[in-house]
Amino acid sequence: MPYVRGRPGVAAAPSLRMSGRLRRLVIVLGDQLDLEAAAFDGFDATCDAVWMAEVTEEATHVWSSKPRIALFLAAMRHFAQALRARGRTVHYTLIDDPGNRASLGAELSRALAALDPTELRMTAPGDWHVLQQLRQAAAAAGLLLHIDPDRHFFTTVAEFAAHARGRKALRLEIFYREARRRHGVLMDGDQPAGGRWNFDADNRRSFGADGPSGLQPPRSFAPDALTAAVLQQVERLFPGHPGGLGHFDWPVTREQALLALDDFIDQRLAGFGRWQDALWPEQPWLWHSRLSAALNLKLLGAREVVERAEQAWRAGRAPLAAVEGFVRQILGWREYVRGIYWIRMPHYAQGNALGATQDLPGFFWTGQTELACLADALRQTLDRGYAHHIQRLMVIGLFTLLLGVDPAQVHRWYLAVYVDAVEWVELPNTLGMSQYADGGVMASKPYIASGQYIERMSSGSHCRSCRFDPKRRSGADACPYTVLYWDFVQRHRQALAANPRTSMQLRNLERIEASEREAIRAQADAWRRRMAAGA
Repeated sequence: MPYVRGRPGVAAAPSLRMSGRLRRLVIVLGDQLDLEAAAFDGFDATCDAVWMAEVTEEATHVWSSKPRIALFLAAMRHFAQALRARGRTVHYTLIDDPGNRASLGAELSRALAALDPTELRMTAPGDWHVLQQLRQAAAAAGLLLHIDPDRHFFTTVAEFAAHARGRKALRLEIFYREARRRHGVLMDGDQPAGGRWNFDADNRRSFGADGPSGLQPPRSFAPDALTAAVLQQVERLFPGHPGGLGHFDWPVTREQALLALDDFIDQRLAGFGRWQDALWPEQPWLWHSRLSAALNLKLLGAREVVERAEQAWRAGRAPLAAVEGFVRQILGWREYVRGIYWIRMPHYAQGNALGATQDLPGFFWTGQTELACLADALRQTLDRGYAHHIQRLMVIGLFTLLLGVDPAQVHRWYLAVYVDAVEWVELPNTLGMSQYADGGVMASKPYIASGQYIERMSSGSHCRSCRFDPKRRSGADACPYTVLYWDFVQRHRQALAANPRTSMQLRNLERIEASEREAIRAQADAWRRRMAAGA
């Protein structure tokens, strides 16, 4: 049997063994779909080749949703076409190829035995465990795996490590300002544009009772024949996995990703800052960019996205506050979490600073819950593989944090369901920012709030359709977020007392009568028992 079997849209490459030994084999993973990646430097089509593999382990080591599986497979297959259009030989294993060994390490071992390259290269990956698999496979074949830096990012891991060295705490704001200065982004000489580093005071408003208006739906991309075949295959191979494919319209090529970028800059960037934290039922996109998946697959470069946003401000097409808020997410937060991931792994993944042990509620896989805001965010996540950052942090993540869910289970769920989830970005956001499981490495305090925060940021839209009252701390109609919030403050009183940013919450707790505090504790325990029982 030949190593690579031909399929429509992913044709088999001619064997290089016929004309002599293969010189360089370049590994390309599903989140490295960049034709200009560093691993391609010096590529010689006459003696080098590319290796790509679809493996079931990447869909099953966490119970990946159908939208996430489909996006990776569709984008990978289109990228293989783009490589071949450039005259590059691609050895590509499809997920249902006979002989597929189901894991990246095992598939690479099979490829190395068949192709016998003299050199093995790849761009730095986004998953620590995948890197270990590939290194082991290379070592077993007697090859050194050469890792090239990922030029997609502004900051290298070594540069971030230098930034972190000697600091008692790592904080986004310090890193972000350094990055702005180093790369000359939104700067007027040596000063920040507009005289301020941070425009949060101008951003993060709610919509008001009438809700969002003037929304332009983001550009969508109907599946072509290759993507349609992937959707059918995912339904056939992973029928029991969560989520649906009826809304699948993600960009899966470089050309589509650039159109999506144009659409955001032209239609929604101007309103992004003001409403970046606002919520509204059954409105998944609002003014958000919908670019995270294309960025994390490397169909778009971080630099070009930041440059386009800054150009829009300098051309008078978007206010500085909106552009700064967007740039902060990419040049700041995205680079910051990547740095923390690589300097802290593998032990970072074991963090559980708050000692949380509750199991993840089963309705996280169905969206069937009576909490209106949570049901909306979960159903949207499962249907589309997407939720914006406040839904992820302050609706879904807040609930698991307050409930006391084991952070490893929360991490696996986030990695499974979102189309933009790659471990380097998902793990620190989940364990560090959302669940405070790292004890403050990433964030200076736990991001906790009662149901009144959700009421405020959704202008009451979720709460009006919900039987629970966010203002009530106890009783049959009390919002579970509010009950669990006050219970969290009581349970973690000692840790919160040691943090100046949370001392006010403790003072507010002391104003509650002891009898009501006990009622809150009992009701929170009842909620945990109910969640554990599958309700």
